[in-house]
Amino acid sequence: MKLKFKTQQFQTDAVNAVCDLFAGQEKSRATFSIVEDAQLSMMQNELGVGNALLIGDDTMLKNMQAIQRRNHLQLTKGDWKGGFSFPISFPMSIPARQAPQFCVEMETGTGKTYVYTKSIFEMNRRFGFTKFIIVVPSVAIREGVYKSLQITAEHFGAHYDNVPCRYFIYDSKKISDVRQFATSGNIEIMIINIDAFKKAENIINQAQDKLNGETAMRYIQDTNPIVIIDEPQSVDNTPKSKEAISLLNPLCVLRYSATHREKINLLYRLTPVDAYQMGLVKQICVSSNSITNDFNKPYIMLKSVSNEKGFRAKLEIDVQAKNGTVSRKTVTAKPGDDLFILSGRRELYDGYSLAGIDCTPGGEGVEFANTESVMLGKAIGGVDENILKRAQIRRTIEAHFDKELRYLEKGIKVLSLFFIDEVAKYRTIDGAPGIYAEMFEECYLELLEKPKYAELKRRFTVDMNSVHNGYFSQDKKGVYKNTRGDTQADDDTYNTIMRDKEWLLSFECPLRFIFSHSALKEGWDNPNVFQVCTLIEQKSAFTCRQKIGRGLRLCVDQQGNRIEDRDVNILHVMANESFAEFADTLQREIEQETGVKFGVLQLSLFVGQTYTEEIVQQKSVDESDAEMLIGFMKDHGYVEPDGRPTELAR
Repeated sequence: MKLKFKTQQFQTDAVNAVCDLFAGQEKSRATFSIVEDAQLSMMQNELGVGNALLIGDDTMLKNMQAIQRRNHLQLTKGDWKGGFSFPISFPMSIPARQAPQFCVEMETGTGKTYVYTKSIFEMNRRFGFTKFIIVVPSVAIREGVYKSLQITAEHFGAHYDNVPCRYFIYDSKKISDVRQFATSGNIEIMIINIDAFKKAENIINQAQDKLNGETAMRYIQDTNPIVIIDEPQSVDNTPKSKEAISLLNPLCVLRYSATHREKINLLYRLTPVDAYQMGLVKQICVSSNSITNDFNKPYIMLKSVSNEKGFRAKLEIDVQAKNGTVSRKTVTAKPGDDLFILSGRRELYDGYSLAGIDCTPGGEGVEFANTESVMLGKAIGGVDENILKRAQIRRTIEAHFDKELRYLEKGIKVLSLFFIDEVAKYRTIDGAPGIYAEMFEECYLELLEKPKYAELKRRFTVDMNSVHNGYFSQDKKGVYKNTRGDTQADDDTYNTIMRDKEWLLSFECPLRFIFSHSALKEGWDNPNVFQVCTLIEQKSAFTCRQKIGRGLRLCVDQQGNRIEDRDVNILHVMANESFAEFADTLQREIEQETGVKFGVLQLSLFVGQTYTEEIVQQKSVDESDAEMLIGFMKDHGYVEPDGRPTELAR
């Protein structure tokens, strides 16, 4: 199957917000000389092709402020080209310059990559720009961008007269790609990880015999590329990274993210609230998998330890209020503190006096006077962790089956995604099923036997092993391992899951349940993920937005058409916390990352709204007006021909 794309106004607005920066620019390009030492000792001059900016700073500033007014954004004032204002420590053969930076903010799942790809083609058509570099923070995002360029190539080819375009992932073993990037007169798009060029020892910054003693970076610098940063909060978040971006000698820097940490010259904004109200993303339904009202035995969970200002521990315990109600709360305790007192004198905690706190990395824990101890992220007195995990898995499969019953006739493939914190819990070192895989298969077969799902049992007759699978990295010996998501070991993992994107959407593919290590928290998503299950510890660094981000996109059918039915596009999150905790955390994250304040009247709510204004003017009646008035009254029977009022007028 092939995914289909259509022109959407909000995406067009985002594209125009960038392209209109260059209003007044004539279509042109710059050339520069590349000297190559040939084998026959002959000197050959070849022209390189770069971007040329022909408008001045004043024009660009005026264009930017016009765009900001149009999109109801705060106007940039003062030093708008503040960009990179520190000395360059790398050797540069051309003068370092400050490149203006601009931000586009778009909620996850609304087509950020599509927008900046279309912007590339539009800037080429309007202004002749040909050299573009997309800088990414991780392997996952790099592979996602490359896959997006692949699946949109035919779409953009049809819209832009099949203009020649080459896109490639920078590979230090293929330096000739950089030379072609510099010399080609066509659209050239290089995708590169920030780690590939931010150190002086990177190959891209080393002189190469194949490049006549020049560095690959010098070739890039001469092209004056337009640099696109995907997820800048993870790319140029250090002085070294900012310096590396400046080293590219960009014509300008375009920053695309849903969660900007630095909002520099904001041109366009589509918030999570906007996306939801416009029906551009799935609705979210949270299924809570936590134990409530289990207050009849002492419950203690260790949430954190610290020795910054004396030893302290944050403990979650059941606290009794003055009115007798009991609720689960987090308290801060120091050595010697008695949980009997902290719990509101609940007898269940008698004897639980804090004896010691261990802050040793990897061994964080607390010990009580009665010799019981709790490790970080663990609990005593709670329900067996595996019982909760099994409940999450079962509820995910059940929600998956329920959607399949409704969506199969619509031609919609349903996928579920499980995040796990340890690969061994799904697949052991020798390749055998881990505890999560065993739980899944047991729950799957048990639910499939229900009469309610008889239709699914008839339809899905493939081997159990084909129904679910995991995407994990392997070491050189082929052993599956945990990784962060930005290492060389992740390459094959992401290549596989990205290459399978359309295949996963097809009914021909038997895979419906995907397990992945938590490193896959960014860079990959699939429009038909309808369930996200987080089989991770409470102390995980996963944010709520990362949990939902992998399944926010609107789903597609077997023809690749986007389905916009709100009743269909519902994402279920199987959370390991209460609904109130999840909702509160998600709302707080959105407020911190976007500036949107829930329940608070903000200026942005009113800017751009329209209203009707009636203006009353006092005016003296002249002779002409009087004649018109009398004529009207005669015509409508209010006045006799001789001027006397009629009964109607009285």
